[in-house]
Amino acid sequence: MNNGPLTGVRVVDLTHALAGPYGTMLLADLGADVVKVEAPAGDMSRRAGPYPPEDTTHVFGGYFQSINRGKRSIVLDLKTPEGISTFRELVRDADVLVENFSVGVMERLGLAYESLAIDNPRLVYAAVRGFGDPRSGESPYAAWPAFDLVVQAMAGIMGITGTEDGRPIKVGPGVGDIFPGTLLALGVVSALYEARGSGRGQFVDIAMYDAVLSLCERIVYQHSYTGAVPVPEGNKHPLLSPFDVLPATDGWVTIAAPNDSRWRRLCELIGRPDLGADPDFATNVRRVERRDDVFDALAAWTSCRSKAEILQCLGGSVPVGAVRDAAEIMADPHVASRDMLIELEHPGATNSVVVAGQPLKFSRT
Repeated sequence: MNNGPLTGVRVVDLTHALAGPYGTMLLADLGADVVKVEAPAGDMSRRAGPYPPEDTTHVFGGYFQSINRGKRSIVLDLKTPEGISTFRELVRDADVLVENFSVGVMERLGLAYESLAIDNPRLVYAAVRGFGDPRSGESPYAAWPAFDLVVQAMAGIMGITGTEDGRPIKVGPGVGDIFPGTLLALGVVSALYEARGSGRGQFVDIAMYDAVLSLCERIVYQHSYTGAVPVPEGNKHPLLSPFDVLPATDGWVTIAAPNDSRWRRLCELIGRPDLGADPDFATNVRRVERRDDVFDALAAWTSCRSKAEILQCLGGSVPVGAVRDAAEIMADPHVASRDMLIELEHPGATNSVVVAGQPLKFSRT
């Protein structure tokens, strides 16, 4: 029986693709009763795959499964009076409505927040769009469609992520969707908390652009304080050293020890106490100025050792981690002990499939 902290909260989910469904997945994982409303054609992510080898039905694939688990589903055609009527009945009894249509779509359907709030004054209406809703401030890009890649480019991620020659590279995970989706869930929960006292809902507005800009907060203060325009620097950090990705005999490891005492401890462990005592490397500021020398000293030590040997030596003393692939992560005992792999049934497949688990842990619910 579900006893999550949001048990009893009813959510009508009109979202599709990734940002919105990720946010409502978080609400479902936390115990909310989420009813996913799909048009007759279905959410676009149903057709994205991948599918288990024996699945010939292709009802949905891994993309859809990963971010829509734990939700109930209904098909409504909001272009028909019957669909609109049923939808209004759902919303009348709901605590939350979430949608990620383009600006103006819900208004054209006669389903604007102001209209729905007349029937349900306590309704928390949340929207996540590429550039936000005009209610909170009208962006010049308000009518532009957006995807993760576009937002990574426009809001700063790709401006500081890339090779040292300046070629931009997108971040692998869809952070341009997932981080806005996470803030969406936080916004919904915050509005629900406020409504407990006021008895009134409100409009919650998340722009993907805004969310990613907040994620890139370092570039804002760095430019404001120094006048510098941050650029891609490969795996180096402009303000911290060591903060590096280093070669091992069987792959790569990361070492981050910008704290001065951690730096000295690192130097002891790799057999370079002379470097730890050198005043030219005594502070993080000085090490940043000489970060190529810091990198070379560490790489000389890591490059003749395996990842396991490096972790055995440094683990628990300085921040260190191996660069791992999905297979290595899924075999990691940490992941098992933290319940970060969830087995689910999949239509058309005899074996269970695995999706990423829920990182929010609670002691009682």
